[in-house]
Amino acid sequence: MHLWTVPVESDSAGLRAGKPEVFLQTQFSERQPSFSPDGRWLAYASNESGMYQVYVRAFPDKGGKWQISNNGGRYPVFSRNGSELLFETSDNRIMVATYTAKGDSFVADKPRVWSEKKIGDSGLNGANYSVAPDGKRIAALMPADAPEAQQARNHVIFLMNFFDELQRKVPVAK
Repeated sequence: MHLWTVPVESDSAGLRAGKPEVFLQTQFSERQPSFSPDGRWLAYASNESGMYQVYVRAFPDKGGKWQISNNGGRYPVFSRNGSELLFETSDNRIMVATYTAKGDSFVADKPRVWSEKKIGDSGLNGANYSVAPDGKRIAALMPADAPEAQQARNHVIFLMNFFDELQRKVPVAK
C-alpha cells in the first residue's frame, strides 16, 4: 500500500475530491496516515524495518523522514495541541512522543507510555482511540476486566407499552 493525498475543492455545489496525488510510494507497505494540526507533517506506519513503526515526513514531502516508534507502532494520531504524537503499540498500549518542528526538521522526544492500561483490540483494521481536541483526554475501546465480562452478550429485552407497565408497577395515588 502506498500513501496518496487528495486535494479538497469547493464550489457552489459543495466539497468534492480533486485529483489524487501520490505522496509516498516505496516497496514497503505504508498505511494509517495522519496530518499534524498545522498540516506541515504527515505521520504514518510502515513495515520497512521488518515490523510496523511510526514515521513522520514533511508535507509536501521534502525527502526527510523521522522514525518515531522504536518497538513497533501503528495508528499515529497528532494531538491537536501541536506538540504530541500518539500511537498504538503492537501490545495495545498508547504511546506519546512530544515533538517540536524546527524549520524543515521534526524533532521528537523518546516515546513514553501514555497509560499502563492496554486498550482493547476489536480485531478490526482501525484505531481504537481518539484524542480530544484539547489533548487532555483519549476516548478508547477498553477490554472488559473479567473474562466472564468478555463473553458475547446477545440478549435483548423489548418492553412494550412502557407507560402501562410503569403505572402497573407504581400506581399513581388519586
